[in-house]
Amino acid sequence: MGKKRIIRKSGGTVDAGLKSRSLARVAKKNITAGTLHIHATFNNTKVLLADRSGNTVAWSSSGSLGFSGAKKGTPFAAAKVGELVGDKANIIGMKEVEVVIRGVGAGRESALRAFAGKGIDVTRIADDTPIPHNGPRPPKPRRI
Repeated sequence: MGKKRIIRKSGGTVDAGLKSRSLARVAKKNITAGTLHIHATFNNTKVLLADRSGNTVAWSSSGSLGFSGAKKGTPFAAAKVGELVGDKANIIGMKEVEVVIRGVGAGRESALRAFAGKGIDVTRIADDTPIPHNGPRPPKPRRI
């Protein structure tokens, strides 16, 4: 019969090479205040850090850290994204941010908690989730 081969898949850990490469590409600017945009969907979590005028300074997502498939939408992946963007913000010299959260995904809160855990003051949290007021026109009834 022969031996059974066991293949171990990595259980949702961050690819160290992708993380270090992402941190190495951060420009050493000195921006003290900005806006953090968290876009949490069911399939992914994207975090974007902008300065006061809205120019992108740093960003990351669950997919760019090496998570794939259903693992991208988990709170663990969102926390890792928040930590990475928090590290980038510390390199830039960010002291305080306003947070804008969009979406209803599982990573809403965990991305924010991980980012705030890096020692950056959160001055304001706004939920800007798009809500349809009436939606599209319903289909005509079927004629049988």
